[in-house]
Parts: sequence; structure tokens; C-alpha cells
Amino acid sequence: MDLAYYPYPSRRHVVLGRRGAVATGQPLAALSGMEMLLKGGNAVDAAIAMAAALTVVEPTSNGIGGDLFAMVWDGRLHGLNASGKSPLGLTPERIPEGGMPERGWLPVTVPGAVSGWRALHERFGRLPFPEVLAPAIRYAEEGFPVGPETARAWRRAEEIYLSLKGPEFQAFQEVFFPGGRAPGAGEVWGSPGHAQTLREIGESYGESLYRGKLAEAVAGFSEATGGLLSLEDLASHAPEWVEPLSWEYRGFTVHELPPNGQGVAALLALAILEGFDLKPEDPFSYHVQVEAMRLALADAFRHVADPRFLELDPRAMLSPSYVAQRRSLIGDRALPQALPGLRPEGTVYLAAADGEILVSLIQSNYQGFGAGILVPKTGVALQNRGLGFSLEEDHPNRVGPGKRPYHTIIPGFLTQEGKPLGPFGVMGGYMQPQGHVQVVVGLADFRLNPQAALDRPRWQVVPSRGGDRVLLELGIPQATALFLRDLGHRVAYEAEPGVFGRGQVVLKGNGVLLGASDPRGEGLALAW
Repeated sequence: MDLAYYPYPSRRHVVLGRRGAVATGQPLAALSGMEMLLKGGNAVDAAIAMAAALTVVEPTSNGIGGDLFAMVWDGRLHGLNASGKSPLGLTPERIPEGGMPERGWLPVTVPGAVSGWRALHERFGRLPFPEVLAPAIRYAEEGFPVGPETARAWRRAEEIYLSLKGPEFQAFQEVFFPGGRAPGAGEVWGSPGHAQTLREIGESYGESLYRGKLAEAVAGFSEATGGLLSLEDLASHAPEWVEPLSWEYRGFTVHELPPNGQGVAALLALAILEGFDLKPEDPFSYHVQVEAMRLALADAFRHVADPRFLELDPRAMLSPSYVAQRRSLIGDRALPQALPGLRPEGTVYLAAADGEILVSLIQSNYQGFGAGILVPKTGVALQNRGLGFSLEEDHPNRVGPGKRPYHTIIPGFLTQEGKPLGPFGVMGGYMQPQGHVQVVVGLADFRLNPQAALDRPRWQVVPSRGGDRVLLELGIPQATALFLRDLGHRVAYEAEPGVFGRGQVVLKGNGVLLGASDPRGEGLALAW
């Protein structure tokens, strides 16, 4: 790894420190994390501070009503699943003939992020919980200047969310689109209700959202406007500590969380790729990466579900014989259709480190702002994760009551010979496992430093019933695109950088912390 080699035109460099490092997609949120470290807090305090701040300063991607997954290293690796379940009243019969609606109450699931903050703080935190939320409260109360990338996402959401009709959408539209429009870059936006809610969460140690005043407000608004989310749904929610899955790839051990997240897709794709010699600008290397990802996603879409409803142990997808079988399907032509091979047998990201503890955390409302529902006079904007359910009758991920849906958000973590290297992640729906694969390939195969691994132009498989498409980022040579087309891939260039995700990396080695932040966003890595 060469810290002086930057072959891509981002003009960003790794940041270096020894005592602590943070990286996330919004500078004010990164500063919130660094504020905790400078106060004597640890990496978990910094991570929670950033997560809370991101619900304010980047509401286009996450919120108090969203979900959270995390991994924490404190001498060993711990996994946390703080995703919420569907309401007990959500049965398949509730879904209209046209499928699950994208907005409104039907796709709303129990918000898990706040329970994740509390679980992390209970186990690892050092500073008082209300103090960790203080920067987020300050941004919400005093207002903050909206960043340029956040403003672009806000503007893109304007037409969708302002077109929603019904009393359940009114508070959301008034708060997030004051004056009937999205705030522009540099405009100051704040939310007193958000500040008040965060203060209530801090003082009640998160309890209020599940068994207190905030829970009553959420359930009451749901009942009044046709929702299914109830006090019982909120009160029964609990995050779960889980054992991460892992795969050793070219000397790096890559860790992902088990289902209901899609991290196993990243591990399976990497396992398949171990059988190939990948070279940075070799068109055939692009082909095998795309094919490995298509095969891995096909298995993930068929088998990933709430752990209580799995028909297949995800480790079966990582058995040597199965990996070899999937690898053997890759030839010198694109597969006509990538199908699952096994039969059943039975978006914001942040990274933080303080030298001893390392944290990989991701949270999201899904589809930007989520369901378009804000509980009046609060900061609780609800997610629409129910869209992750399948409507197929025999599918383990079939929509139903009290179930966790297929989840796109996945935190990543790297170790080497039993020692921590650090957290990494790439946001962006089904781009996330693909981003993980491309960052790991950049680090392991091409020996890039973390910033260059994030800078490298990306590709994305876009699953489709009519045949998968492959999007290429500008910067991938046209000759590569033509080569992939000749092999049968449906290839197109995409100029919008947000399509290819936004990542963050913090790595540790030889007593030094290295931070990197994706140039596709307005994020920031800081170290001291």
C-alpha cells in the first residue's frame, strides 16, 4: 500500500493520526464525532454522535425512524442488528394488487436506529448519553447550512414527496419542504421538533421511542391516519447482538453481518473471485467481477430473510464446494440469467476508531427520506423498509407480521491475521455489496491505499427481470465497455456519481490510523 500513490483525479489524500479517526458522508457529522474524541470519549461515543447528527444534517438519507447495523472491535468483533420488524397487523392480504406502495404507512417498519445507539452505548460508551447527542441537538435547534450534495438529493426528492396526498404526509412536507420547496445549498435549515425529540431520547436513554411519550405519539399518529404501527410493535422491539460472517480474501479477512442483511453477497462474490487473477485495467477482470456479483446477488435475493425464517444457513453459500460450483459458471460470455444455485434445505455510513475500539456503523431510512411520514411535532421521520419484502408465497422473505425484511444496508470490517485493520462501508441500496467487493479488490488485489480504493471508478450490476444491466462510471475506458458488450453484457455509462455509492474507510496499522472519504459525496475523514 503506497500512501503517496493516487492514480485517480479526486485530489483527496488519506488523513493520518494516532489517537483517533472518523469518516462519514457529511462534514458537520464528522466534526460531531471528532468533538466526542476531543472530549475524552471513545470511538463508540464518536460513532453515535455522528449517527445522531446525520439524522439532522443529512435527512435525505437517514433519520430517527430508520434502522441501524454495526460492528465493533474491542479485542474481538461484535455484530449488532438493530433493524425493526414489520407491524403485527401487516399480513399479505393487506398488500394491494399492484404491490407494496413505496410511500405511506404500509411499508413502514419499527424504527431500530435509536435502540442501536443505546445498545452500543450501554456496552461500550464512555461519555454520558445526552452529551453524545448534544451536537445533533445543536444542529437541529440552531439550524445548519445545507451542503451541496445533500441539497441535490433534497431537490431530487422534491417532486416525489410534495406530490403525496393525505393527512399522514402533511407534517413531513411542512418540515422538510418549507415554503413548498427543498432548501438549497448554503441555506440554513433546522427542525425544533427534531431537537426536542433528540433531547427526549437522550434523557430517557432511548426508552421514550419504544415505551414512552414518543412511542405514544408515533402509535397515535399511526392510528389516526390509517397506519398499522402500534404501541405493541414498538414496545416489543429489541436489537440483537450477532456473530459476523467472514471470508479470507488474499490475506484480508472480510467480515459482514448475517441476514437479514445482504452482506453474504459480498462474501460470496469475493470467494468466487479468489479463483481469478484480477488486474487493474484488464477488461476480462471487469467481466469476472460483474459475473461473480450477479451470481452472489441471485443467491442473496432468494435466501436472505429474517433469521427466524431462513430456509438455508448463509454459511452454506460459502462452502468451498458451492463456491467452486458457482465459479465454474463464469466463462467467456455473460450468463444469460444469473439464477440462485442452492435449494433450501430446512443509507448513511460512518467509521470511527480511537486506537483500541473501531466501529463500522450504517443507518438508513431507505429510498432517501423513507415513507414520507413525519410524526407531527417530533423528529421521527419513518422508514419504508417494508419494500424489502418479497410477495412470493413460498419465499422466506415473504411479507408478513412481525418480520425483519431483506435489508440493503451493511457495515464492513477488515482484519488480518487476527488483528483489526478497520471498518469500511459503501452506501447505496444494492450497490452496497458491490461497493464492498470493489473496495476490497482495490485494497487486496491492486494494493491501493484506502483513498485510492474509494476513488477508483466503479461498476454496478442492476438486477432486472428483463435481464441484468451493468452501469459503468465515467472513467472506465470505453474499450472496456465495448469488450463487455461483446461478451453479452447490457452495458451503459452513468454520469450521476451517486448511483455508485459513497464510501468511508478507517484502517489501522503500525500504530497509525488512516482515514478516507469518498469523493462522490461531500464527506470528510478526520484524524488526530
